[in-house]
Amino acid sequence: MSVAYLNGRYLPLAQARISPLDRGFLFADGIYEVAAVIDGKLVDSASHLARLERSTAAIGIALPLSLAQIEAAQQELVVRNGFPQGLVYLQITRGADATRDFIAPADLQPTLFMFMQDKPLLDTPAVRTGIAVATMADLRWARRDIKSVGLLAQAMAKQAAKDAGATEAWMVEDGFVTEGASSTAFIVTDEGIVTRPYSQSVLAGCTGAALTTLAQESGLAVIRRPFTVAEALTAQEAFITSASTLCLSVVRIDGQQIGDGAPGPVAMRLRQLYIDFARATAV
Repeated sequence: MSVAYLNGRYLPLAQARISPLDRGFLFADGIYEVAAVIDGKLVDSASHLARLERSTAAIGIALPLSLAQIEAAQQELVVRNGFPQGLVYLQITRGADATRDFIAPADLQPTLFMFMQDKPLLDTPAVRTGIAVATMADLRWARRDIKSVGLLAQAMAKQAAKDAGATEAWMVEDGFVTEGASSTAFIVTDEGIVTRPYSQSVLAGCTGAALTTLAQESGLAVIRRPFTVAEALTAQEAFITSASTLCLSVVRIDGQQIGDGAPGPVAMRLRQLYIDFARATAV
């Protein structure tokens, strides 16, 4: 049985209970993080925890534990679940109030919840075949740099992508790709590897940031600029990054083949570089 962490206690996931008056449930007043686990260790943990701290500070939630204590709790959760590969999901909300009010009491105690999912990350069919993405209008709020638990637009986009026969949705605003519904979007052109610059319009992806550093260290050019859907359709390669996918080639966009329709050499090289980095630095 999967083990979860809730406000200082480890317990079976099926027994975890959160108040229906929790502001995460009522207002999506919370932040989440997802970290990969490879070989029973947390991947790129420092980056994920730093982003957690930035996001909670941006909406004024005080962390109930230090970052070191949160990491230790995550590591204990991995040990208790015993999954060699997977994902650790962390969610912190402003807490549960006595009533539903837009203004939260100043002394509210945050809710900290974590659980682990057993998921293969290193060897999946998508690595060998690549994935399809579908583009759609970006309907999200303006502060996409905050990793909010308010994911309705992303969930709707994911469902629309599935209905279109795709694995991921690429969100489009003013003709430019912002990012995937749960990933960072990249294309490969004659310039090099192209991905959107960080701003309030996109989430600063931890996996994408590490991968771009690895790319530059290996001599590959990385250009941070917006790109259009039309440009992506004529790119040499396209790929996505995230904690749950690492690095996956995109071989079709809106049903149109990208490149030769197979995972490209740049994406495959970067995937291996990232896996080597993950294994060397995991904690």
